[in-house]
Amino acid sequence: MGSALIWLAIFIGFCLVMQWAGIGLALALLWRRPGIAPQPLPPVTVLRPVCGLENFLEETLETTFQADYPKFELIFCAADPADPAVPLVERLMAKYPQVAARVLTGDDRVSGNPKLNNLVKGWNAARFDHVLMSDSNVILPPDYLSRCMAEFTPRTGLVSAPPIGIRAETFWARVECAFLNTFQARWQMASAALGNGFAQGKMLFWDAAVLRAAGGIAVLGREMAEDVASTKVVRAAGKVVRLPGRFFEQPVGSRDRATVWSRQVRWAKVRRLGFPLYFLPEVLAGAALPFLATLVLVGLGASAWVIPAFLILWYGPEYALAAAGGWPRGPADLAAWLVRDATLPFLWLAAWRGNSFEWRGNAMTAEDIARGKGSQ
Repeated sequence: MGSALIWLAIFIGFCLVMQWAGIGLALALLWRRPGIAPQPLPPVTVLRPVCGLENFLEETLETTFQADYPKFELIFCAADPADPAVPLVERLMAKYPQVAARVLTGDDRVSGNPKLNNLVKGWNAARFDHVLMSDSNVILPPDYLSRCMAEFTPRTGLVSAPPIGIRAETFWARVECAFLNTFQARWQMASAALGNGFAQGKMLFWDAAVLRAAGGIAVLGREMAEDVASTKVVRAAGKVVRLPGRFFEQPVGSRDRATVWSRQVRWAKVRRLGFPLYFLPEVLAGAALPFLATLVLVGLGASAWVIPAFLILWYGPEYALAAAGGWPRGPADLAAWLVRDATLPFLWLAAWRGNSFEWRGNAMTAEDIARGKGSQ
């Protein structure tokens, strides 16, 4: 029994150290001194795909026009000319006539990825050598272009930023924020702090020459998600993905349990298929397994005080990170962290079941992507 206690304590200690190390690295990135943007600031093309009238869409799209930046153009992409988001974009263009903006419609089948197919026309029409692809549901602050441009160094191929979930209207929306913020964003920050940045599809700010040299935007359809392909393109070019210290917010609104689960399974499968060696230890990233080990430790004779001590040592640093970032951290959010961590082992197992998922009604499989389904 003594040997079992020792091994359980070692396992719990190892998991705690990994938790603290990840949070420490994330804080280092968060507190890092911002880079200095090149002068004069180069012009930028901003691409935003739209598909339907999502919650908060007018607010998020309007922030695109409000950039405090000397020269930029906006290109909104819709696969269907009759998409209800198109009149909204046109109203915003009329409201900001001083901003060079246009809407392009049509669906170019260059891959099995619907979002990528929607963006192709915008990429081909871009006039400038720095191109930002930003999802329509992200709030872009006035300094979004200069903040990202400050991350470009001679070794930078791409600047990316995970979304920070805000404005959760239901408990399951808070669970989604728990995944987005102090889990996914935290680990991406930690990896980037070590010089091993990963792209995140919500925001891909390209040095367009890097993507052109790789074969153009269609090469991003070679993986299950454009962020995985983007990371591999950048690394193949001998460059790095850099993250700004502070990310951009995504209003989440309402979510139900089934929606959150299916979304998280999809993202977990993307991580597993794209970077399997990084995905393997992800089962240890949450509190579930070390907490179970703590319960066993108490059952074998350790003091019951070990349980609250573990919870404080695990979630106290996570709360500190959320506070430093200004991320949601109220009592309901803390409960959402617990639910997230209880879900993680089941999510990890679900990610190993099959190589397909559905996104916006489109079935996507790894086999179809490998065969180039939908490409021309």
